[in-house]
Amino acid sequence: MKAMILAAGRGERMRPLTDHCPKPLLAVGGKPLIVRHIERLAAAGITDIVINHAHLGHMLEAALGDGDAFGVRIRWSPEPPGALETAGGIRQAMQFLDDAPFIVINGDIFCDAALASLAEIAARLSSDGDLAHLLLIDNPDHHPEGDFGLKAGRVRSKEEPRLTFSGIAAYHPALFAHLEAGRPARLAPQLRAAMDVDRVSGEHHRGQWVDVGTPERLTRLDARLRMNE
Repeated sequence: MKAMILAAGRGERMRPLTDHCPKPLLAVGGKPLIVRHIERLAAAGITDIVINHAHLGHMLEAALGDGDAFGVRIRWSPEPPGALETAGGIRQAMQFLDDAPFIVINGDIFCDAALASLAEIAARLSSDGDLAHLLLIDNPDHHPEGDFGLKAGRVRSKEEPRLTFSGIAAYHPALFAHLEAGRPARLAPQLRAAMDVDRVSGEHHRGQWVDVGTPERLTRLDARLRMNE
């Protein structure tokens, strides 16, 4: 099983912190967000990792290298200035992800989801069955309207009540096969198209999750982790 960490975003809401540091390298509890993801993937037995980057990508590569220090293998998928959006970035990295299902994690979140369990679900995705499995969470204060509905393990674009997409999912490469490499593409339209033909499963993650999207959220999470770890 392979995994991809999305790390190409500019982090506009996190400025000025991200003017000189890529957002996934910002530390919480004394450790960069992206290192926490790498360590949790390694603990789940997922050691083949692809990371995309654009803004200050050289700093990510310098900090993480080939992953040997973390017991993993990292391969890098550079993107042009402005990046390629989520689906475009995944499509660009398909040369490293091959033809098997894989896990994707947003690099700017904190979450305690069971990645080994997600990998087991990912292995059951297929080109003629489910194309994605999403982890959904309760709607945070900054996103009260939610994204998708969940009923009996199926994710729907118009189902109520709505939950928020956590930024953690498993995908089959067929979900992105029609996209042109090197061109920007958003993820939501790809997911909604698959939902419309009932090919997206999901679950409600009720554990820890933080979208570390602003300096205030970063500070709160940092303080909480320093107190508890």
